[in-house]
Amino acid sequence: MDLVRIKNVEKKYKNGVTAIYDLNLAIEKGAFVFVIGGSGSGKSTLIKMLYREEKPTKGQIIVGGLDVAKLKNRKVYKLRRKLGIVFQDYRLLPKQTVYENVAFALEVIGAKKDEIRVKVLKALEDVGLKHKLHEYPDHLSGGEQQRVAIARAIVNDPKLLLCDEPTGNLDPDMSMEIMKVLEDINEKRGTTIIMVTHDKDIVNKMKKQVITLKEGRLVNFKKKGTYNNEAI
Repeated sequence: MDLVRIKNVEKKYKNGVTAIYDLNLAIEKGAFVFVIGGSGSGKSTLIKMLYREEKPTKGQIIVGGLDVAKLKNRKVYKLRRKLGIVFQDYRLLPKQTVYENVAFALEVIGAKKDEIRVKVLKALEDVGLKHKLHEYPDHLSGGEQQRVAIARAIVNDPKLLLCDEPTGNLDPDMSMEIMKVLEDINEKRGTTIIMVTHDKDIVNKMKKQVITLKEGRLVNFKKKGTYNNEAI
């Protein structure tokens, strides 16, 4: 069954630049998908439309049964609760501990204290950081900070995890460690993952589904793909 369906989507910005042309995609529940392409290919625009940072100019985007384009601004929270989002720059709260950073995602939706504790400890265990729950972000390595960000993104058990260049600030060894964490989340939790990356080594080693965009158009979608020349 498809978790994400994109039909005839076009995105044109107010400055006249068209970032996405007539995009059609279906992503199944439980898939792990890389989105690749050169600068200006439309990768980030696609991700932003999936979490409704941007709205398509034309077409339909369905995420977990919700028509994203038609969602009123005051209803966007309904979509965001189905999603986890991981960025390149971690976006942790510097004066909050690891535990508090992850718990915050549940506190804002009014979860009870007991539920928060159980879910936070499980999320930190899944990313291998249960022993660091009282540490502050500036005491952690870049890789550990990204693990905290991933724990925060999965703590509410979202159906879809969107990752925008999550290894962009990390060295190759640490990048592969993060990818192992994401692969485990995909397999053990059944979370669908869509990840934008420019890292050829990761894409080639992982051999997941690969969507290739070029100048706003879909040029390839392979079930077990590698970083191909069309992405450059």
